[in-house]
Amino acid sequence: MRVLFAGSPDIAVPALEALAASPHAVAAVLTNPESKVGRGLKVSGTPVAQAALRLWGGGVPVFTFETLKTEARAAVAACNADILVSFAYGRIFGPKFMALFPKGGINVHPSLLPRWRGSSPIQHAILAMDTETGISIQTIAPEMDTGELLLVQRIPLTGKETAGTLSESCARLAAPMVVEALDSIAEGCARPCPQSGGPTYCGKISKEDGRIDWGRPSRELDARIRAFDPWPGSYTTLRGARLSILEAEPFDEFVPSGGGEHVTNSAPGTIIAVSARKGIVVAAGQGYLAVRRLQLATRKAVGFREFANGVRGLVGTVLS
Repeated sequence: MRVLFAGSPDIAVPALEALAASPHAVAAVLTNPESKVGRGLKVSGTPVAQAALRLWGGGVPVFTFETLKTEARAAVAACNADILVSFAYGRIFGPKFMALFPKGGINVHPSLLPRWRGSSPIQHAILAMDTETGISIQTIAPEMDTGELLLVQRIPLTGKETAGTLSESCARLAAPMVVEALDSIAEGCARPCPQSGGPTYCGKISKEDGRIDWGRPSRELDARIRAFDPWPGSYTTLRGARLSILEAEPFDEFVPSGGGEHVTNSAPGTIIAVSARKGIVVAAGQGYLAVRRLQLATRKAVGFREFANGVRGLVGTVLS
């Protein structure tokens, strides 16, 4: 079949690569417009646009329309695609656009639908401390993430995943599933089934979500730090300077007693101790969090030992 592939971020690239190696022909690629990225704010195409150029060297059209109105529909119609494949494109496909594809469309969603319908299912599976998530290949429906399911693969979660590592796993696992779903549709043996169970929803993640509220329980703080890695990152302030928390883990078994410097009965956010084995121990609303890797504004990221050696009087300091 001839495929229009719609996607933008890194997570969608392996699926595009799998399509390029499959019997199906990618007629065109639809992605978001170029944007400014990095510290130098260099204008760059999306990862999917860059992958298309690498795979086909300009031999496949790459569309970067701001909207999917008349001009976009005309360009897509000229490609004579049979089906739309969407993975993290980030825009809604209206009925006029979907009418361009005789075999409709499929969408890759990194969750076990109907759980975590919406734009940030990977982060929310971590935030909710789910024990599993997955990949759902669904038909594209008028309402977001309500399509019938063609393929589902479950992914067990260990509680150590970050949004970055889980995205990589989802990208790798989803790629062959896309080809398998297209094969079944082309052969006429696809068996879509309705989603079952009560849905849950997730919205966009914002930069402000990364600000740490030390009043939360330690396990919730751990989940949030992992969910917001790599973006937007988790941060607090140390003596008025921004401090990014890059890696941490719950340390609820910590007992502030015995030898070594420590404080007791402290408010959430207080640095209780520096554990040579676990990290910089911070009081949470419930339990303790051991910070293992961190970065002070304008400085490089370091492990907790190097950080503690370079900053005087840490124990007793309150992070806010």
